[in-house]
Amino acid sequence: MSKVSMREMLEAGVHFGHQTRYWDPGMAPYLFGQRNKIHIINLEKTLPLYNEAVNFISKLASKKKTILFVGTKQSAQSIVLEEAKRCEMPYVNRRWLGGLLTNFKTVRGSIKRLKEIEAMQTDGSFEHINKKEQLMYARELEKLEVNLSGIKDMKGIPDALFVIDVGYENIAVKEAIKLGIPVIGVVDSNNSPKNIDYVIPGNDDAIRSISLYTKGMSDAIIEGRASLAYLDETKDKDELVEIDDSGEPVTTTKGERVKVVKKKTKKKVVSSNILVQDDNNKDSEKKDSENIVVTKKKVTKKKVAKKKVTKKKVAKKKVTKKKVAKKKT
Repeated sequence: MSKVSMREMLEAGVHFGHQTRYWDPGMAPYLFGQRNKIHIINLEKTLPLYNEAVNFISKLASKKKTILFVGTKQSAQSIVLEEAKRCEMPYVNRRWLGGLLTNFKTVRGSIKRLKEIEAMQTDGSFEHINKKEQLMYARELEKLEVNLSGIKDMKGIPDALFVIDVGYENIAVKEAIKLGIPVIGVVDSNNSPKNIDYVIPGNDDAIRSISLYTKGMSDAIIEGRASLAYLDETKDKDELVEIDDSGEPVTTTKGERVKVVKKKTKKKVVSSNILVQDDNNKDSEKKDSENIVVTKKKVTKKKVAKKKVTKKKVAKKKVTKKKVAKKKT
């Protein structure tokens, strides 16, 4: 990570604050003193706080998080635009729209409209429209680009805000605080560091100092993403050791291992199906044997009943013999 020295901060004029009559008492711990009625910022406090903010942004970038660059004052517009594009992050460098974070659904509709007009320009739809409508669309597109060109690729609310002047961008800071978004802010001697998560005490008016802050953040984002890409490559190249049926180790890549596992699972499924079929066959055999036993019992009962019937018939025959004897007498 590119480190910034105290000498570089001195050369960039980071230590120059505002006039003493405009100071904020909350900045007292970060001030070294005053000279010619101008406050001097203590760079021994600024440097470690700056490095802490850079490390935080680098960690966010390594986790694929989004950092929104905010700098709408005249001295910061071009620098914010250049550095945000270099690290491929969204930015606001012209005008902060009220509710950009707290009412992002409405802003998303405006972004959609901007993309529709841009698509009309590229696919040649403007050729089939009269000149008056073309002029109306061109003016609408220009207005939308001024306010939304930096955030048109932002899919949702950002994970952090990097603000050049927390006093000038107080609306953006308030919205971020309301939503719980961490704020990394450059705070001059005339502004309050209250509610700023990562305070960078320093000059927020000089172009050289603004360039130093913004370039450092942009470099941190690029290096954080590079570390993420390196980790992904090392994970893909990891080798896994497997053992054959013969007991010898086999080196395979991650993709090959997945194929082997899939084959094994198929075999297990087949074996489980065979076991289920065997269980079903056993159950059917048991049911058949039970049915045979029940039918045998029923048959035996019927035979006994027939025997009883034959005995009754014999008794009737005896009665007929007695009647014949009486007639003879």
